[in-house]
Amino acid sequence: MSTEAALPASAVDTWRSLQSGLVASGERRLVLLEGPRDLAVQWLQALLPAIAQEGGLWVGRTSEALGVRLTTIEASKARQWLGRETPLIVWDGWQGNPPDAFAALAGTLKAGGLLFWLMPSLEAWGHFADPDYVRTGLDHCQFHPFAERMAGVLAADSSVIRVRLGSPEALSLLELPSSTDKFRVATTPDQEGLIRKLVAFGLGRRRRPLVVTADRGRGKSAALGMAAAQLLQQGRRQILVTAPSRQNVSALFMHALESLDDEVLEAGDDWIKTASGARLRYLPVRDLLQEKPEAEVVMVDEAAGLPVSLLKRVLLGWPRVAFASTVHGYEGAGRGFAIRFRNVLDSETPHWQSQVLSKPVRWAENDPLEPLVSRLFLLGADQGSGEFPKTPVGDVVIEPWQPALATEAELVEAFGLLVDAHYRTTPGDLRQWLDDPAARSWRALVNGRTVGVLWGAVEGGLSKELATQVASGKRRVRGHLLPQSLASHSGFPEAASQCGLRIIRVAVTAQSRRSGIGNRLVVAAAAGAEREGLDFTGTSFGGSSDLYAFWASCGLKLVRIGLQQEATSGEYPVQMVLAHSSAGLSLVRQVRARLAKHWLTLVPLNWKDLDPGLLADMTAHLPSGSPPDLADIRDLQNFGDGHRGFQLMVPVLRELSQAQGLMGWFSQHTELSIWCRAVLQGWSWSELQGEGLCTGQRDGEDRLRAMVRELLRNGPEL
Repeated sequence: MSTEAALPASAVDTWRSLQSGLVASGERRLVLLEGPRDLAVQWLQALLPAIAQEGGLWVGRTSEALGVRLTTIEASKARQWLGRETPLIVWDGWQGNPPDAFAALAGTLKAGGLLFWLMPSLEAWGHFADPDYVRTGLDHCQFHPFAERMAGVLAADSSVIRVRLGSPEALSLLELPSSTDKFRVATTPDQEGLIRKLVAFGLGRRRRPLVVTADRGRGKSAALGMAAAQLLQQGRRQILVTAPSRQNVSALFMHALESLDDEVLEAGDDWIKTASGARLRYLPVRDLLQEKPEAEVVMVDEAAGLPVSLLKRVLLGWPRVAFASTVHGYEGAGRGFAIRFRNVLDSETPHWQSQVLSKPVRWAENDPLEPLVSRLFLLGADQGSGEFPKTPVGDVVIEPWQPALATEAELVEAFGLLVDAHYRTTPGDLRQWLDDPAARSWRALVNGRTVGVLWGAVEGGLSKELATQVASGKRRVRGHLLPQSLASHSGFPEAASQCGLRIIRVAVTAQSRRSGIGNRLVVAAAAGAEREGLDFTGTSFGGSSDLYAFWASCGLKLVRIGLQQEATSGEYPVQMVLAHSSAGLSLVRQVRARLAKHWLTLVPLNWKDLDPGLLADMTAHLPSGSPPDLADIRDLQNFGDGHRGFQLMVPVLRELSQAQGLMGWFSQHTELSIWCRAVLQGWSWSELQGEGLCTGQRDGEDRLRAMVRELLRNGPEL
């Protein structure tokens, strides 16, 4: 049939028939409307009244009269729609295509749904000026490999329905195989097994947490809700639920209500109370940890969206905790969660249990849209276990690399490394990596296979005038994270004027870690930056002792620690730099000297909960302060002998921490934590007692006095 904007009645009937067939088979389809936007809108105006009776979403700003009621949302609001189902989506790509939002909303489309994507012809995608590029600094690029690659994936997929608007080319809609079995959303054996396991867990022994992982659409939230209902019915009095947002648990509460049915006495948006007085209640995770209400069971849904530090506190705060998380997700957090949180579980609750859901619930197993979206955004890219033997460092080849020129297999391998190694790597990161002309990448090869990858970007080079405005807090420009951060927070405008390579990600296969490959990648990147004439190589990361030790081993120096914990990791952002040019060396020297000068004041005001080991390392690596004078040493001797009070000694003890070699010595001491908490971070005796570092003030002071006596006898020369 013709694909002109006007649709004859027979064509509308054909689309109705397709829609009915998709509902029956439990499948979904992507429909590309290729051509001018005005023709696409006209075409939809003719079709939607016949096929969008249940409504749906229009993503993008629109004022067109479509003859049907669609909810209009901007792509930036996509997350607010998660946890719900949509029968039909119109995605107006002419108004921008943020990859994370597209991947997220595609997962809300229910069986039988159509996803209409308004775009230019596939042949033009590589040069299409996507409005979303402005947000990420890609608007100055002439060519976009990410979009070109997507166009190739779509062109090669026979399930994609391509409507070439304004073209005489015929459109033949696919014919779905007929089946006597009609698809319906129902509890799967996978889900039933999970519900049984959740109930047994909720009624069983303490300290045996359950971790549930699944791809999207597998019904894990529904299973949590049905299991919560059964637990309330079988005697549990209080079940608490938490998640990154209330929307994440909508399905959980809906299924709990349905399962409890007439046993529900009353219910609100965030709670259900049964006739027996048992309660199911939602709390945001920080409220949960602050209030610490009693509960026999706590369920954490979409756990990958919460910092591991908070998950650990939930794990240790209640007797039975279940964690559920999406593995291959648009947020990119799933496997990062699995990798990082597994270490916590192994350490704190070695008897933890695992359950995986594999069969989809909300659509059929042969649905083509899920694998298509996964290929478009590499949602399932990962490094299979056991594929790489542990290899001597000498057999590794380190080379510059351009992911935009890589084969699909190479790209999947490399991006899978980034996803596996980092807490949050998203489809938006893939686009930035491929398209950004400022990107610089290196990879490590063993026998032609990628075992390590580094992604960086050139930043800085702002004009002197603009850099001064940035340093004074009057301006903030898009991008240039590291130079701007140093300029605005450290107060040196030249930090934004200089050019540097910011290392965004470093990832190495699990089998090849601790063999020096990551270090060699950083060395290669720094050497490349120096050859390019850049002033420095630096990085910004969520501070942890192991990551800090890695970057320090690569020669980078601490220049800044942020004042606010990152939402994704719960850690303070740490920035480290290796200078190359004389200007870079001067800048790093000044920034570090100023940070060291302010350190003892900043720590108790801003970083009271920083890990003691990390705090000790940072303090040890900053420029040293003055050694204690004779009066200080006399005070230290009197304190050690019990003749001088702690309150009077705090200034002396703090300054002592910055003396040459002292914090390095303290770092090896078994009482390091109480020194950092009491002396540097200013914790009260009750706080120290609550942490188990002492039994009270007298015991705490005795421990500190013993450290000082040992220091005076066996420590470095003062």
